[in-house]
Amino acid sequence: MWLQIFAMKRPITVIVAVISIMLGSIFAITSMKEDIFPDLNMPVIYVVQGYGGMAPDQMEGYIVSTYEVHFLYVPGVDHIESQTIQNLSMMKVYFHSGTNMSEALSTCVAMVSRARTLMPPGTLEPFVLRFDAGSLPVGQLVLSSNTKTIDQLQDLAFVRVRPELGTIPGASAPPPFGGNARTIVISVDSDKLRKFNISGDAIVNALATGNKVVPAGNARIGDYLQITPINTDLPDIHQLDKLPIKMGAGPTVFMRDVAEVTDASDILAGYALHNGRRTVYVPVVKRADASTISVVNAVREHLPIMQKLLPEDVTISYEFDQSKHVTDSIKGVLNEGLLGAILPGLMIFLFLRDLRATLIVVTTIPCVLLGACLSLYITGQTINMQTLSGLALAIGILVDEATVDIENIHAHMARGEPVTRATLKAGFETRVPRLLAMLSIIAVFVPAFFMTGVTRALFVPLSLAVGFCMVWSFFMSSSLVPVMAVYLIKHKKADEEKEGFFSHFKNAHAALVAKLMQWKKVIIPVYLIFFSTLSIFLFFQIGRELFPDSDTNEFRIRMRCPTGTRVEVTEQRAKQMLDLIAREAGPGNVEATLGYAGQQPVQFVISSVFLWTSGPHEAVIDVSLRKEANIELPAFKDKLREKFKEELPTTSFSFEPGDLVSQIMNLGSPTPISVIVKGPDLERCKEHAGKIKEEMAKIPYLRDLQFGQPLDYPTVNINIDREMAGQFGLTPAKVGDALVPATSSSRYILENFWMDRKTGVAYQVQVQVPQEQIQSLEALKNFPTMLSDQHEHPLLRDLASVTFGHCAGEYDRDNMMRLVSLTANIKGMDLGTVGKLVEDAIHRAGKPPRSVRVKLAGQAPVLNDTFSHLFLGLSLAVVVIFLMLTAYFQSPKLAIVVLSTAPSIVCGVLVMLYLTGTTLNIESFMGAIMSIGIGVSNAILLVNYAEMSRIEGKSAEEAALHGAQERLRPILMTSIAMVSGMIPMALALSEGGQQSAPLGRAVIGGLTMSTLAALTVLPLFFAVVQKHSSRTSPSIHPDDRGE
Repeated sequence: MWLQIFAMKRPITVIVAVISIMLGSIFAITSMKEDIFPDLNMPVIYVVQGYGGMAPDQMEGYIVSTYEVHFLYVPGVDHIESQTIQNLSMMKVYFHSGTNMSEALSTCVAMVSRARTLMPPGTLEPFVLRFDAGSLPVGQLVLSSNTKTIDQLQDLAFVRVRPELGTIPGASAPPPFGGNARTIVISVDSDKLRKFNISGDAIVNALATGNKVVPAGNARIGDYLQITPINTDLPDIHQLDKLPIKMGAGPTVFMRDVAEVTDASDILAGYALHNGRRTVYVPVVKRADASTISVVNAVREHLPIMQKLLPEDVTISYEFDQSKHVTDSIKGVLNEGLLGAILPGLMIFLFLRDLRATLIVVTTIPCVLLGACLSLYITGQTINMQTLSGLALAIGILVDEATVDIENIHAHMARGEPVTRATLKAGFETRVPRLLAMLSIIAVFVPAFFMTGVTRALFVPLSLAVGFCMVWSFFMSSSLVPVMAVYLIKHKKADEEKEGFFSHFKNAHAALVAKLMQWKKVIIPVYLIFFSTLSIFLFFQIGRELFPDSDTNEFRIRMRCPTGTRVEVTEQRAKQMLDLIAREAGPGNVEATLGYAGQQPVQFVISSVFLWTSGPHEAVIDVSLRKEANIELPAFKDKLREKFKEELPTTSFSFEPGDLVSQIMNLGSPTPISVIVKGPDLERCKEHAGKIKEEMAKIPYLRDLQFGQPLDYPTVNINIDREMAGQFGLTPAKVGDALVPATSSSRYILENFWMDRKTGVAYQVQVQVPQEQIQSLEALKNFPTMLSDQHEHPLLRDLASVTFGHCAGEYDRDNMMRLVSLTANIKGMDLGTVGKLVEDAIHRAGKPPRSVRVKLAGQAPVLNDTFSHLFLGLSLAVVVIFLMLTAYFQSPKLAIVVLSTAPSIVCGVLVMLYLTGTTLNIESFMGAIMSIGIGVSNAILLVNYAEMSRIEGKSAEEAALHGAQERLRPILMTSIAMVSGMIPMALALSEGGQQSAPLGRAVIGGLTMSTLAALTVLPLFFAVVQKHSSRTSPSIHPDDRGE
């Protein structure tokens, strides 16, 4: 009350304060970061370790296991996951919520340093970094040229583009994709090695001694201190031809006699494909705390600078721009907000038939929203889909406070009171109901602050947005609305306030409630039983999902050729797949494609954080379709599955989210369904996983069911006979060193460098046998391993057996336990139902072997955990509202009366979701919670007025009828205004509107049903509950008790 009195006594102060708030909020909005989602702050640290040439089991046993043991000493660790393939291991250290991640990161770095002392020599420092769902590529910088080779483009991207990208605030610059590092390659001819009786390690030793970086010293000659560089590191690569390899008796053998030196690149690891052509691209990765739009805008501003750094025959372009999803969402919410402001204003005008009063209500909308934005800025929130959804949701609700006040002002003016007195009295009468309504809506969001993890990160911003809007709405209705009402509303005489049609409707409603009152003892139990039963029935009929489906035109395909397929073959299969997609989509309907075939080069292992592939047999392709084509993705994917099965029968495929929004909402899971079978014995895990896969294959709603790891990678097993090697004067280490150039390169055992004097950039020098020379077992068996002073033998066949075999191509672990995973997509059914079917399939597969454990992973357990938090939050919200109402009314019975509309609200939400085919997801659940708060606020208006009438002397029935009749217009006005404000959101009229549409539908359904219940059943509850209640105040103050 004091706020309204202050406002009416100092109206200019109120206007100045509102203007100041608006100016401050404009500054806040221009300063706030714009992104898709709020900072998820997922407590996870990535450790990426490369070691060239190491087999998966070697990486796991010698490196990963050592790291994992040491990471267990880090405080706050929840669990550790790892993925290991040849050359590479990627570990994810997950922490409990609330862990100080800065401290955790520094402790992990310390444990990494300690663990490395127990690893094989040559183990490099790993990459240790914070990474979460918000740190994803927001676009790709693609280099193209008709004259340059891929390796030249790779060098340009690495040396010129990447450094410029790294200077952009908020952007990270990972290594380029598509090429290999520029390298000085010494290609050794294996036939010439045999001819000169030289082994591969002799070439490596000659390189180590013939090209060595020696620090330049100084010579003090005369008055000068002169630098004395020595050409031990050769200035010209062709001087390597002159390095002696075999000296002593007989002719000297030089490098040129057995090898060719070229300025080339490292051994091929993978290819990047842009629209089917080989290319090189650099992912533009934003940091988790950076703004997507700011980063993308800065990249576009830097494009001309990057272009000038490149040769004229090379062009650079920005592809797969993900910022459009953010801008589309912002535009969509703004459009929905604009419509949401116009429609409630129109409804209010139809009721009041007063343009000035309508203008007052509508004016409060931008003032409240700007005030809420200022509050969000002060609390460190950003402009994202969650805060925008909260603001859009609040638009339809925040008019409630001003509408109630304006309607009551009109009611007092209809009795002949002057506008100033009417304004003062109206505000005094509605202050408590408005306050309770605000607190009821805020109360339903309080449980969000008790949630944990991703659920909390998503809900708190939305809750804050709605909460701030409600607080500002209360303040505006208590300050700005009275001031504007006195200035704008014209005083009308009592006979000028004619209700017209509404007066007839009001009388008809009163007659209806009076008739229902006669059957109240029958209607109330029927109401409770009917709505409760219908709610329970619909609850089990409606599907459950984590998030609504996004209306995107982008998708990703992960293609797996037979395990171990060479990358050149994988690339050809990927091109076949792209041709097939273009053919099925129709001419010109594929906007762009970008993909990568193969695995990441060893020197760029950090790239695996952004794009994981398990070997040369795997390719990942992003596809963007033209929106104008109106292609329905689920049906299109099913059509592609059939075509893939016909034309690429030996290749498996799995669809993954392609756009940034869906990738973030998948919370790091490539598919919604994943089953993990883990234990100490991988063979037992694989066997039991096979049984589960057979049962899962019977589920008709699963697609792309496959193992998550390549478990049958082809090998060539070389088993050295140590006794035989000893007779030749060789050790296993010598034999292994001799084979290095044949199976990989000297890059992994010798760090040897050459510096390009023109650019001042150093490149590695490596010895290798051309891959085309080792294409059979015989070629490998005949590779020389002799010492340089021996003759034609021994060859490898003389001291080792060489046979084909198989091994696991990838070792995944969970808390130091090896695991096998099954992954699958869903078609035609909701996540909750399919999750239960998968659990049933796991049970049908039988009891797992001893020490083997099975768990459902992917999105299904996240869904269950999230809904558990939501149900708990909803229960807490009802309890909070009940306690708050009990405290105000000083009666738990009246609190129960107000909450009697809850069954109708829940039923209304479920009916609306069922009729619109909407699943029960995070958005629709939040709408249900919101509906309870709004429904309670409407019920408070009626119950408060009825109780005041009862205390003044009316019977409970008369008070209930009087309250229903007098509060009919404000309840209808606010309800219809709020429903109309939600219609644009529910219809998903804007781009990206499918994400928030379930929220709007839930609010409409719940609010519609609660309004009907409040105007019909609620008076009956009041009459029954308060029939024998005392009119004496429960106060124990002696003045109130007359003592």
